[in-house]
This record gives sequence, structure tokens and C-alpha cells, in this order.
Amino acid sequence: MTDQSASAPLVVPAHRGLLGRFARRAEAVVLPLAALLVGIAVFSIFLLLQGKSPIQFFALTYQGAFGSAFSWQNTLSRTAPLLFAALCVALPARLGLVVIGGEGAIVLGGVAAGAAGVVFSQSIGLIAFPLMAACAMLVGGLWIGAVGALRYYRGVNETIASLLMAYIAIALMNHLVEGPLRDPESLNKPSTTPLPAQLRVGDIPGWEVHWGLAFGILACLLAWVLIEKTTWGFAARIAGGNMRAAQVQGLSVGRLIIGFTALGGALAGLAGFFEVAAVHGSANGSLAAGYGYTGILVAFLARHNPLAIIPVAILLAGFEASSGLIQRRMNLPAATVLVLQGFVFVSILMSDTLYGRFKMFAPERWRSA
Repeated sequence: MTDQSASAPLVVPAHRGLLGRFARRAEAVVLPLAALLVGIAVFSIFLLLQGKSPIQFFALTYQGAFGSAFSWQNTLSRTAPLLFAALCVALPARLGLVVIGGEGAIVLGGVAAGAAGVVFSQSIGLIAFPLMAACAMLVGGLWIGAVGALRYYRGVNETIASLLMAYIAIALMNHLVEGPLRDPESLNKPSTTPLPAQLRVGDIPGWEVHWGLAFGILACLLAWVLIEKTTWGFAARIAGGNMRAAQVQGLSVGRLIIGFTALGGALAGLAGFFEVAAVHGSANGSLAAGYGYTGILVAFLARHNPLAIIPVAILLAGFEASSGLIQRRMNLPAATVLVLQGFVFVSILMSDTLYGRFKMFAPERWRSA
């Protein structure tokens, strides 16, 4: 008799295949969480050197961010722009691009929404809201899409270009709200003409949180579908892994770069629309609140996963929401929260060097018999 076992294919047990897939995904969760804890530990040492108690700091952070219904409302209101700002970073990152200029798209999108609100002030909300949002998304998409065009056609580094364009956008916003678009009655704080009541975005029923939160979560869900379930997302992942190989395979890399950067900018512009229509009531200097920069940290901490962006944005929004309480109770400057974010961001960047170095996360370890 012939030995049939010698020619039989090696069969990997089903449970080992599942463990292999789980190990690969667990690495993307464990390492960012570990980096977050390391950043918090370093920040705690920083507080001790200042003679402050880390335990009191984080207790007040929890109280100010999640300790009451009012705290939750404050946190969730700050979460909405962070969702859009993080997507502005996460979508181009699928192509290997590091775009950090979402702040510029937010402020210009807000100015566009405020100006459009003046033009459509006599219209009903059902007509004016889509037009205002479209104007904000168009301006934001063109602004960040220009970064993608510079990257593809001229080889300009997208990180530097987007950061410099963010400063240009803030300067342009200040010029517009203090000059051509300024409301003559805004004396102490220059701003555009206030939106009429019918053009103000209300709150979600039963919540004292505006509709920007719901649209931000919906945008994250749709972004996940785009990246994971469509041919465009698959092409973006291929191009992000090896752009030259993608070009050899016939993929339109230029369209992908400009399209994904423009889409990210459009979502950041939508954040500006909600800041004007739901929070401030007009376009003014308060649009430059730093949401675009915090969105960078949200995207990196979430590993550019649109679904993971949602809980991470809530966490960091809670940090910002508690800054006032920390300032009053611990006699610390409000910028202390920014120091915490800085330590966490550096820790996240350092953790990138650890991917693939731990054998326990290697799928082959679990798949082998």
C-alpha cells in the first residue's frame, strides 16, 4: 500500500486560523492602548514634578468629562468636530499620506457656511441647510484636495503643505471676518452676520447635543464601508502599501490621492458648518479652536480606523471638556491638557516602531500546528 499521508495537504485547525486573525487585529489594539498608558504615566511624572497629584488630576478629568449628564453633553458636543477632523487625517492615511491641515478646512468651511447663511437667510432650513453644508464641504474639499494635487503633480510633501496651508487658512479667515464679511454690529468680536433662528441647527431629541454628533458618527461608519467594502478603498490600500506597484497594475493613483484628500477636507469643512450653524451662530475667530490638531491625535491613536475613531474622539473630547474644572480646582493652566495630549502623541509615534516585533502577535505562530 502507498502512503497517502505524504501527499496530503497540511490542514490548519480552524481554531488556529481564528487565533491567527485575532492576533493580527489584537496588535492594532494592544499597542495603541499601551502607548496611551505610557503617555499617561509620563504625564503623571510631569505632574509630580509640579507638586500636583496625578490621582486628583484624573479624578477631576473623569468628573468633568463623564461624571454627570451635563459633563456628557459637554463632551459629546466637543466630540462632533473631532470625528470629522480625524477622518480628514485617516482617509488620506490609507494612501500613506500624512495630512495634518484639517484645521484650515474647518475654519474656511465655517466661513463659507456663515457667508452662505447670509445669502440664504430668507430661505427655510430645509433648503438652506444642504446649501450651506455643500458650500462648507466644497471649500474644505478644494483646500485639502489642493494638498493632494501638490503631492501628486509637483511632489510637494503633503505634511508640510497641509500644515502651512492651515496657517494661511486661519489668516484668510481672520481677514474675511474682520473685513469683507464683517457684521458692522460686531464690535468687540468681529464676526459675520448672525444666522437667523431658522438656520440654526438644533439638538438631537432628548439630548442637549447638536446633530453634528450624529452626522459625525454616520460619516465614520460610511468611511469604514468605503475603505473596507468598496473597490476604491481596496485600491487605496494597495496604493498605500506600494504606490509604484499600484501604478504598474494600472490603478489611477493621482485620482485616488486627490479624491481621498478632497473627501477628507470636505468632511473637515462639514465640521466648520456645524460649528457655525449649531454652536457659534456666526463665523468668527472661535472657529480656530484647535479641533483640527486634536483630530490628528485621534486618528493616530485609532490607527486610522474610522470605527475606532468614535471612542477615541469621545475620550479626547472628555479631556478637553474637563480642562476648565482642572484649572479651577488644581490651579493649573488650561493648556495642561495639551501637555497630556503631547505626551500621548509622542508615545503613539514611538509605538509605531514596535509593530511586527512581538512574536505573540504573529499570525504564523498561531496557525502552525
